[in-house]
Amino acid sequence: MLKALNWRKSSYSATGNDACLELADLHEAGRVGIRDSKHPERTHLSVSRHDLARLTARIRTGDLA
Repeated sequence: MLKALNWRKSSYSATGNDACLELADLHEAGRVGIRDSKHPERTHLSVSRHDLARLTARIRTGDLA
């Protein structure tokens, strides 16, 4: 049986649901779920913690702008 996922938004997110992502521990070794908070009923992406860390580092440095 699958455990319910605990989706969470960043504390930096606005109070509304404009352009927010939510993350959840997927209960798999080193995997994180990413979904659009405006459409939580849709499917989510599954990425490794390592790849998520690399992505957020690139966002912080402006490498993806």
